Amino acid sequence: MSYSVGQVAGFAGVTVRTLHHYDEIGLLVPGGRSHAGHRRYDDADLERLQRILFYRELGFPLDEVAALLDDPDADPRAHLRRRHELLTARIDKLRKMAAAVEQAMEARRMGIDLTPEERFEVFGDKDPEQYAEEAERRWGGTEAYAESQRRAARYTKEDWKRIKTEADGWGQRYAAVVAAGEPPAGEAAMDLAEEHRRHIGTYYFACPYEMHRCLGEMYVADERFKAFYDSLRPGLAEHLKDAILANAARHGG
Repeated sequence: MSYSVGQVAGFAGVTVRTLHHYDEIGLLVPGGRSHAGHRRYDDADLERLQRILFYRELGFPLDEVAALLDDPDADPRAHLRRRHELLTARIDKLRKMAAAVEQAMEARRMGIDLTPEERFEVFGDKDPEQYAEEAERRWGGTEAYAESQRRAARYTKEDWKRIKTEADGWGQRYAAVVAAGEPPAGEAAMDLAEEHRRHIGTYYFACPYEMHRCLGEMYVADERFKAFYDSLRPGLAEHLKDAILANAARHGG
């Protein structure tokens, strides 16, 4: 049985033009011709085409495919090992690229429009996205959350650096208060709690005392937030929560 070039193209999922090209370069010369001179392919031709397409799928150039099929001294295993090494390296590169794209997509979704390199430069290993799911779960439908998204979307790398520098400075000063044994209801701790509330209000969303009290409770109840604040100084999360409550009470909140 023989097949026309159109039939073979349909079987193999290639174009007629591709089959014509393979014939012209001697890679796949059809076994016969019709009375009118049209190409006719037999079963052996189809088997060879399957092998060609297999090697092409692996990325082999056509001249190497021809050598593998026609050179009696060619070692298909050696070629495949080399191609496997190249493909493995390519897969690794593509995975890294995919991870970078995923980070960029997530950053844009959360309004932090920075490249992965810029994010690391600004935040180091304290990636704010680790709290993103919790924040969206708790406040995703609120105006405060929407406002934080709008503001964050406008910030540049330099803006984030400034925000991070202010937050780090606050953290160092609060850690010093805890280390000195100052009580949460003392002036020093309450003033820093107030500064914390205003930082949120300045850069993220309006944070009235009632909301700040809720945040303080979450900093202790949620292990991720607790671990973050306690990394500044052991016991800081609990101390901050109490200082936030005391500060809210001081202001009638």
